[in-house]
Amino acid sequence: MATEPSFTHILEMFDIRKAFPGVVALDGVSFELHRGEVHVLLGENGAGKSTLMKILSGAYQKTTGRILLDGAGIEIRSPRHAQELGISTIYQEFNLVPQLSAAENIFLGREPSLLPGVIDRKSAYQSARLILRELGATFDARSPVRKLGMAQQQIVEVAKAISLNSRILIMDEPTSALTQREIQELFARIRSLKQSGVSVVYISHRLEEIFEIGDRVTVLRDGRNVGTLPIADVTKHDLIRMMVDRELTQLFPKTQAQIGEEVFRADGLNKREVLKDISFSLHRGEVLGIAGLLGSGRTELARVIFGVDKPDSGALFIKGKLQKVSSPRSAVKLGIGFLTEDRKTQGLVLGLPVKENICLPSLDRFSRLGVVRRRDEDAAAQTYVKQLRIKTAGIDQKVVFLSGGNQQKVVLSKWLCSQVDIFIFDEPTRGIDVGSKTEIYQLINGLTAAGVAIIMISSELPEVLGMSDRILVMHGGEIKGEFPASEATQEKLLHCALSTDGSSTESGSDRV
Repeated sequence: MATEPSFTHILEMFDIRKAFPGVVALDGVSFELHRGEVHVLLGENGAGKSTLMKILSGAYQKTTGRILLDGAGIEIRSPRHAQELGISTIYQEFNLVPQLSAAENIFLGREPSLLPGVIDRKSAYQSARLILRELGATFDARSPVRKLGMAQQQIVEVAKAISLNSRILIMDEPTSALTQREIQELFARIRSLKQSGVSVVYISHRLEEIFEIGDRVTVLRDGRNVGTLPIADVTKHDLIRMMVDRELTQLFPKTQAQIGEEVFRADGLNKREVLKDISFSLHRGEVLGIAGLLGSGRTELARVIFGVDKPDSGALFIKGKLQKVSSPRSAVKLGIGFLTEDRKTQGLVLGLPVKENICLPSLDRFSRLGVVRRRDEDAAAQTYVKQLRIKTAGIDQKVVFLSGGNQQKVVLSKWLCSQVDIFIFDEPTRGIDVGSKTEIYQLINGLTAAGVAIIMISSELPEVLGMSDRILVMHGGEIKGEFPASEATQEKLLHCALSTDGSSTESGSDRV
């Protein structure tokens, strides 16, 4: 059996308690970090992982408890104070200024200067370019962040933290929007940081990653410690059981629904430099998976279907009728709901309460003559909070204070409440723990059993394979192939996703 490496303590947190109004997020949690290790922090959404790390990063103040850094007691007063102590954080939700360039974001507040008040932009761009190159980035450091994709923005966040020369680096879901190649580049950088003595706290719901990069793992459940173990001494099954306190014998509990009539068809959709001759159908009770590498056009296709972007040509047929989907409002009226990959900026109004976010697309049902029936709105919100097990102090709690996974459940509730019958799920389980993933998969089963049709876009091939009835693979804005789920494998999907010859590769059936 592998033995734990010998490290010296750099950080110790003892009996940390954090209480919010109506909720105890942490209840006596202790955590220690060794110098030069990657310590994985696991737990379901709402288990307290992000809260513990926000205390360490200065974003929250602990209610009670002690923190030692290099053996000395400290009180971390603010994020800036944490950075001064050598603690940096990459949050699950990006913390970038869209209007500024990548380089300007990396050195924001720490810009090199030629003279007092005069920024040395050349030096900033050169330094940013070197860091980005080490991370395998191919975009220009001068590129505005608003023009970068999610994976590229994630790399900017990583580069920003690395530029601080931190002793402790907290990574909260750092690979959630990265390709496999970018993940390996990031892991190489983490290993280099370890060799130089940097300690990493690594939070991820992708269990397969932690066995590749982690040294030890601590599991939290319901705001308490479950245990800390060397990675070499645990299995994936052990970790799942520790996190959810129950056996999950089937990670993808797909049930076969009755596939009915066609409810949606895309015919020859084209959008310059984004989509090329996209045609496919979707049937009642079906989960149509769409796989492909980042940049393949999956999300762009979803945006066109939902009326966010307009195609240059092509047609959409909904329930047998040619329809013009000119806006998201018209899409919802036609029965289409869209769970976006970026819940923070596109799926939620963070400053509003849970109930208003859930009922927002359905206000017509909850109002008369412009007056909202609050009692009906409250009852609907309570129903979905209970059904999806949303961990919140109440339906009046602002969504911004929920964990990422619970925010995702609010987005799902919003579309369930709207009573649409065609769902587009773009990365529906990104940043969600294994227990909540299973709940969402069961929800998908319930929807298809009721005759709802689902388009599911996912970067996780096991998820696509495990929950789809039929799978389309995209590359370069085109559909490269189609597979019945029973004939699809990860190898086939990857081979198709990497295809550049424009042909359908090893397709299980002709493309619709």
